[in-house]
Amino acid sequence: MENAISDGVKRQFLRVSMAAFLQIAAVVLLVGLCLWIVAPFVTLFIWGVIISVAIYPAHQKLTDALGGRERISAGLLVIAGLLILIIPTWMMAGSSVEAARSVAENMQDGAITISPPADRVADWPLIGQRLHGLWSQAAEDLEGLVNQFQPQLVTIGQAVAKGVGTAAFGVIQFVFSIFVAGVLLLSARTGYRSSCAIATALAGESGKAYTDMSIATIRSVSKGVVGVAIIQALLAGIGMVVMNVPAAGIWSALVLVLAVVQLPPLLVLGPVAVWVFSVSDPVPATIFAIYAVLVSLCDSALKPLFLGRGMDIPMLVILIGALGGAISAGLLGLFLGPVVLAVGYTIVTEWMALHTPAESEQD
Repeated sequence: MENAISDGVKRQFLRVSMAAFLQIAAVVLLVGLCLWIVAPFVTLFIWGVIISVAIYPAHQKLTDALGGRERISAGLLVIAGLLILIIPTWMMAGSSVEAARSVAENMQDGAITISPPADRVADWPLIGQRLHGLWSQAAEDLEGLVNQFQPQLVTIGQAVAKGVGTAAFGVIQFVFSIFVAGVLLLSARTGYRSSCAIATALAGESGKAYTDMSIATIRSVSKGVVGVAIIQALLAGIGMVVMNVPAAGIWSALVLVLAVVQLPPLLVLGPVAVWVFSVSDPVPATIFAIYAVLVSLCDSALKPLFLGRGMDIPMLVILIGALGGAISAGLLGLFLGPVVLAVGYTIVTEWMALHTPAESEQD
């Protein structure tokens, strides 16, 4: 009798265990398939969230100015974002294609002529003699110089083509992200309540505070990184216009891109300064070179004025999060890094406050 009961219990346990295992496996498989399907759109959605959070204050002000018409406000911001993204990209791409085609045609026709360098180029420190020699060779036998460096030029061309492809994909990705941001702006209140609910379920009563801190961090990084990048691009553009640098607008756009992705604008301004030295007198060229260095370094002074402003998180935490995130995960990490580090910093400080005895208790 006992053996029969024991066998029945075992069979019941096996049936329940097998049913539970199949249910868990089905849920895991379903979640995995869902993640696999939406994986191509995760980055688009994250960028849409970042953009919508960053521009939501502007959306509120514009909505109030339009008499509460949220849809029109969101539509205008989407159009403005697309214009800001597409117009410089179109101008840069058009100028680059035209320049490349012109160079190719002139190379085929033998119409490219390079003026010999000025004697003072040879006196430049470190690179003067080498640059003067290559420049003179290019002025005398450009085709021979191109053939001499053909392997290096092929490698550079491949790298440039790869970079152009990556940049084009990034622009297309941002276009869709701007549309996603426009949709999210229309459901911002619902999204905020949902975020607070999820954060509260994970972190308890502190969930809403963590949500608000994440929003403030994204806006702080937007002001500190993008704002400073715009300032650097404008300053660089002014300097290049004063020195009559050709295509100053294109170089300024490149400075903006480099500054946003946390690369030094001197990568653009350095070669421009070399060109200025070759065509201008030493005094204005030296002034421009110093100006270019200051423009490239001014972010060190400007970022502390923006990053962490109006937040309880130290500016250094936000700055390290932005730089570390950018190094680890690229442009997306530039925004996610500070959020993760700010939340982690808050959790650690709260934990330390709970486990640190009060002064009265120590006495």
